[in-house]
Amino acid sequence: MATSASHDRVINFGAGPSALPLPVLEQSQAGLVNFENTGIGIAEISHRSSEFTTFIAKVEVNIRSQLDVPPTHAILFTQGGGSAQFAAVVMNMLARYKLLHPEKGGAETVLDYVVTGSWSKKACEEARRLTVGGHAQVRVVVDTRQHSRDGQSFDNIPPHAAFAFSPDPALVYYCENETVDGVEFAHEPGSATAFPYGLLNPNGEAKLLPLVADYSSSFMCRRIPHLADHAVIYAGAQKNIGPAGVTVLIVRQDCLVDVDAAAQLGAIPVPTMLSWKTLSDSKSLYNTPSVLSVYVTGLVVERMREQGGLPYYEELNRKKALSVYATINEGQEKGVFRRKVKNGSESWMNVVFEVLGEGAEKRFLDGAKERGMTGLEGHRSVGGIRISLYNAITEEQAGKLVTYMREFIIEETKDKQQ
Repeated sequence: MATSASHDRVINFGAGPSALPLPVLEQSQAGLVNFENTGIGIAEISHRSSEFTTFIAKVEVNIRSQLDVPPTHAILFTQGGGSAQFAAVVMNMLARYKLLHPEKGGAETVLDYVVTGSWSKKACEEARRLTVGGHAQVRVVVDTRQHSRDGQSFDNIPPHAAFAFSPDPALVYYCENETVDGVEFAHEPGSATAFPYGLLNPNGEAKLLPLVADYSSSFMCRRIPHLADHAVIYAGAQKNIGPAGVTVLIVRQDCLVDVDAAAQLGAIPVPTMLSWKTLSDSKSLYNTPSVLSVYVTGLVVERMREQGGLPYYEELNRKKALSVYATINEGQEKGVFRRKVKNGSESWMNVVFEVLGEGAEKRFLDGAKERGMTGLEGHRSVGGIRISLYNAITEEQAGKLVTYMREFIIEETKDKQQ
């Protein structure tokens, strides 16, 4: 049961598994003991029970309504995180392409990857692994590092003129928000750093684009631009809408293909557990899903709906991000902080920067911990500071961090002047 110990909780700015709303955690405590008045806890109940099948269907409806997902797209729940989808995307989209173009061989089959950070780089590497032997050609449309300050960092969204898509790719892959590097495509459609959807179909033809997006760390923090133009959108729940263990897929119906028929034509055989059609045909219940994770996710998205849905969260997240970035800019002017991402390419969800000076980063982290704030260390591969401002982080909690950052700037500035 919930107790006063809940008031001893720290503020979790970690990148994932991320913070969850306290009311949801307290609500889930009851469900662990007695789910939907069944007398059985959610972690014990059969995934094929009427109570759970009704619940998971409601989760789908809640996500569909808040994101305005059209009936042309299925919503699926699976396991393996975003990393499993690196492989599933390649296999399912190659199967689709083979069914559409049985006459084309590997040399004529192209996979386009937009590489803007560590996760899209990993996805591209997985595609190269799976296509060894000539199943397809993996092509990098653009690489952010070539447009960075030092020629090797992921610190920007490249200009649209740098994007060069293939004329008929089997897929076009991008990561909307790079969790490690703090790089994100801009939200405004006309922005120079928004995703260049228009370049995918410059003639405005009526055709189904093979566009695939990893939305793991920005899913349901705001609306998804051009959602209906995507073939696939996927997201690990453990950033904005739930605990680790469940991945949400939004898949256009024409991508739910017979992978066995495609394999007979020469496509890469797709494991049953990675087949989107298998997942769809079974209503996400082909095998035992991550029941507890689905349950908590369902509670989160229901709470989101009650609070006003995506319009509410988009405005909340905008305010939090603007406040934190303004404070980093103050620190940068004083020589205390240094931004790692170029203006216009920065993420709302994962704010990255450096603390300048010998021992300063440790002092910053120690001071935050003393004030009950954790999870601020940058990813082990890049270091620095990373502030994750996911949906569960309140404006008040973000304000507490901003207050501390300003105090830190003042103290460090004093020390530099002495």
